[in-house]
Amino acid sequence: GFYGLVGAGRTELMQALSGVSRPSSGEIILNGKSVQFRQPADAIQAGIVCVPEERQKQGAIIELSIAQNISLPQLSKLNCNGVLNEAKEWALADEYARRLQVKAFSWRQAVETLSGGNQQKVVIGKWLATHPEVIILDEPTKGIDIGSKAAVHQFMSELVAHGLAVIMVSSELPEVMGMADRVIVMHEGLMVAQYNAGDATAETIVSAASGAGKEAA
Repeated sequence: GFYGLVGAGRTELMQALSGVSRPSSGEIILNGKSVQFRQPADAIQAGIVCVPEERQKQGAIIELSIAQNISLPQLSKLNCNGVLNEAKEWALADEYARRLQVKAFSWRQAVETLSGGNQQKVVIGKWLATHPEVIILDEPTKGIDIGSKAAVHQFMSELVAHGLAVIMVSSELPEVMGMADRVIVMHEGLMVAQYNAGDATAETIVSAASGAGKEAA
């Protein structure tokens, strides 16, 4: 779990990890090997995907259907001689929309007609369908109701239980402390502190996020 105040650089770090931008310095190591990404497609191919904070602007094409959004990163696999295999697209959408318990009348329903929580589930499902090794969730419960938050938290725990690495970015300290096995605190673009679950209090984490622990780190 990554925590920091506004402007700490959390989202920018996630963009670098997922190929959206190039890091100014440092090295990305995945499964013991150094990797470099020129674009998001490179990160996706390597097994790193990102569910962005702005799901309506960056995470989904909300005018399109649930099925079309979930299948979007897989179009090359669903095409046969340049023609979309709609049966395969539907099967893919059905598998992940059901798995995430998306509430809709049909998988042909436009994403813009769904609640915020269900829109988030569609975006998560889209990237899970690529079978990633690492999934980055930037503010995964922002703007969704309590019931949907609980469902997302439960699903995150299930992903970890199945061996998927989950990186969560959140501005909600209780969420970070309650969900993360390891909490990394950022301040002004730097990782200034890290704690294992249960090793730090809210006061300690907020102090580090405000820059009090920067010199020590």
